[in-house]
Amino acid sequence: MPLTTYNHITIPSFMYGTAWKKEATTGLVLQAVEAGFTAIDTANQLIHYDEARVGEALVRLAKQGIVRDKLFLQTKFTPVNGQDHRLPYDARASITTQVLQSFASSLNHLHTDYLDSYVLHGPYSRRGLGAEDWEVWAAIESLYDTGKTKTIGISNVSAEQLTLLCTQAKHKPMVVQNRCYAAFGWDQEVREICQENQIIYQGFSLLTANREVFAEPAIRTMAAKYQTGLAQIVFRFSQQVGMLPLTGTTNQQHMREDLASDGFTLLPDELAMIEAIGR
Repeated sequence: MPLTTYNHITIPSFMYGTAWKKEATTGLVLQAVEAGFTAIDTANQLIHYDEARVGEALVRLAKQGIVRDKLFLQTKFTPVNGQDHRLPYDARASITTQVLQSFASSLNHLHTDYLDSYVLHGPYSRRGLGAEDWEVWAAIESLYDTGKTKTIGISNVSAEQLTLLCTQAKHKPMVVQNRCYAAFGWDQEVREICQENQIIYQGFSLLTANREVFAEPAIRTMAAKYQTGLAQIVFRFSQQVGMLPLTGTTNQQHMREDLASDGFTLLPDELAMIEAIGR
């Protein structure tokens, strides 16, 4: 079932993440879409992503008849402290100008004239929100106000920072994307704020950040019961508790298996068990 943001934009219920794919990015995006993914996540940050190669895949998909409006495209603005020397903007310019330059560069890379979701890769401040954070958020809000992106969001955000954005920003985020640790209740505090504010919570590193979960006998028992893989139990759990999971698998068989996670339903006591598993 697709999810709907508080401003009435529909997002597919599973997203393919393109971090750390390097020169394999184009081929993997093609495989992901062929497997059935219609939402793609990237960032204008060459240390970890190759946004232009995502764009190459989109050009090829368009030639195959999978046109731009059939896909949900999400990319990010990454501040200077998250970049290497290959910046998509002028580091000496104001933050507002950096956002506009990075956004224009993303549109160019992705061969599109709009985005479905534009996300701040992370706040400038460790705690709270400083002047730079409010400037960057206002610049992102302006892109939303002019219709260049259908939704806006923030990644790598704390509960405290998200609360400030929800109460003080002109537009609160429509999506939040965080690394999701079982040991911290699957980011429970941030998820609760998202629920209260009708923000779509996107969970990443659901598998890689939680390897210890796969050793749990209860998870293995569930996988046997539903005749599915361990990863699919985690993905199905995340969907049933209201998350939008990301997967970055490079295996096409796993792509198909991940998308089939909604083919079964975990029972309430099973969900509760997984919620408590890492604590």
